[in-house]
Amino acid sequence: MFKSIYYYIDKFDREEIYKLNKTINIIYRNYSRKFNTKEILQLVTFCKQQRRKVYISNNLRLALKFNFDGVYIPSFNKILNYKNIPKKNFEIIGSAHNVKEIINKQNQGCDKIFLCPIFKTSKNKNFLGTTKFNLIKLYAKKDIVSLGGINEKNINRVNLCSVKGVAGISWVKKNGPSINTGPF
Repeated sequence: MFKSIYYYIDKFDREEIYKLNKTINIIYRNYSRKFNTKEILQLVTFCKQQRRKVYISNNLRLALKFNFDGVYIPSFNKILNYKNIPKKNFEIIGSAHNVKEIINKQNQGCDKIFLCPIFKTSKNKNFLGTTKFNLIKLYAKKDIVSLGGINEKNINRVNLCSVKGVAGISWVKKNGPSINTGPF
């Protein structure tokens, strides 16, 4: 049973988000183009209307300015300036690929750590698998979310990892309306 499901987007598409189950959280991750403040405001407003949590990747300033529910810190971000945020109910989440990065995310103040990739993906042929995933997870003192290569064929194997959530793009998009946070 997964407590949380996260879906990555790189642009605001009202229809795409609307089709998703209302329990799915959104992570706005845009590394290829300049931030559009109008688009960001529309995204946050729409997600808040749906009572859906929304996070922005790698930009604490915009997260606070536009009232995001939190900030997502990618594994490549090693800066330790994320503790002591002056906003209540603001969540810091981040990704890691190994023990060293898990420790860094904990030092950054992450409430949840996305450990990835658990399975093979089109972008990354190197993956952890459930055994290595569980061994690395032992070093985490925070909740772990599985990320990477999750699909309908291996979702039951994710349950073997006792994670608090799952994250992805293609599997969530394909199954979004039918996803719930109960047992799969």
